[in-house]
Formats: sequence, C-alpha cells, structure tokens
Amino acid sequence: MQPHVIAAVLWALILGGAGGVLTEIGPWYRNLKKPSWQPPDWLFGPAWTVILGLAAWAAVLSWDGASDEAGRMTVIALFAVNFVCHFLWSPLFFARKRPDWALIEVVPLWLSVLALCVMLRPFSVLASWLIVPYLAWVSFAACLNLVIVRLNRPFGNVREIS
Repeated sequence: MQPHVIAAVLWALILGGAGGVLTEIGPWYRNLKKPSWQPPDWLFGPAWTVILGLAAWAAVLSWDGASDEAGRMTVIALFAVNFVCHFLWSPLFFARKRPDWALIEVVPLWLSVLALCVMLRPFSVLASWLIVPYLAWVSFAACLNLVIVRLNRPFGNVREIS
C-alpha cells in the first residue's frame, strides 16, 4: 500500500477512534435537554465511519490528482487543519462538558470542511463531492449543538445569584 493511502486511512481511523473514545454517553449527556429531531445515539458512530471513509478516499484522490509538490502540500495542509479542528470538538463537548465552547469550535471545523470541499476541486472533482456529506453532517451537528446550548445554558461553574 502506498504511503499516502496509509496516511489517509490513519487520518480517518485516528479521528474516528478518538471521537469514539472521547464521546462519553454518560449521565451528564443523558440529562441534557435535546431537540426531538436529534438522531439516536447509535447513528453517530456509523455516520462518522462513512463520512471519514469518504474523506479519506477524497484525500487519496486529491493526492493522486496533485501534479506537483505544492499541490500535495496543499492537500496535506488542508487535511492537517481539518484533523485538528475535528479532533477538538469532542473533548470540548463531552470531556469538558462545555457545549458552548464546542459551539464556538464548530465554526473553524465547519470552515475547514468547506475549505476541503472547495480547495480539493482542482485536484479531483470527485474528491470535492466526497466531502459534501462531511459538510452536511457538520452543518447538522452545528445546528444540534446550538439548540443544545440554548436549551441547557449556562454551562461551567456559574454561581447562583440570590
């Protein structure tokens, strides 16, 4: 297997694995008020598996479509920025129990996915389209995150005013 294919698979496996490990569906999460349109918890794992698999495929196609070192470095940079943005969301929401911070962080995550969608197109039109489900799911997740913040705020150590 070629190194860029291994790198793309590792990118997806690490993000998917870290997301699973850092997502604790415990009492705190279960007690949050959530909108009626939230998907069942079991759906998130399979959805992320498909989305990250498609994104890894997009990475391989983009790498193969890059005609020079500058193009390949662009692909690496786009996926590296996305990796960091994607990786940060779960610990903020679940480990730190701060959906409000996760809502702020989802903006750079969404922008990094949009950048993948737009900037991979010159390397591979198919790669650009393979990112669309990722963009749709992060858009949906951002809306869900916003509603959870609105239904449950304030978060953090807030002193009660008597």
